[in-house]
Amino acid sequence: MTLPFDPIDEAARQWGNHWERVPAMHAVTSLMRAHQLVIGRLDAILKPHGLTFARYEALVLLVFSSRGSLPLGKMGERLQVHPTSVTSIVNRLESAGLVVRTPHPDDGRAVLAEITDAGRALVEIATKDLVESDFALEALGDAQLQELSSLLTPIRKAAGDF
Repeated sequence: MTLPFDPIDEAARQWGNHWERVPAMHAVTSLMRAHQLVIGRLDAILKPHGLTFARYEALVLLVFSSRGSLPLGKMGERLQVHPTSVTSIVNRLESAGLVVRTPHPDDGRAVLAEITDAGRALVEIATKDLVESDFALEALGDAQLQELSSLLTPIRKAAGDF
């Protein structure tokens, strides 16, 4: 259902009647709504492949690794998610035959997630669909995409991402 007005603009107007920092409130609300919309679209694109965007990111991370495998702890660091989330993601990927767990060759306490041939093949197919959809950001041109990334970089840097 399309509204005849922008609900975030209206929320900002109301916010301004009670509190300060309307631009920050408007920006964060817009960002969070855009996040919901983009994740929803990405998950819909990946659903026919039995993936969510989080599982897809984990598979891509394994494709990018030099051996096709990583310790679960390292995956959590690189994906910037909690260890329980990595375990859940790897469990789902393993159930689907897209990764296997193997013992770490140098650390008896660690477990590696290793991408299977089926996982590699699925990444190729799913990536094609994501690229064709412009990662659900087709409303923006290349210059706007670069600008968006640039605008978000200081927020990520201030949070300690890098």
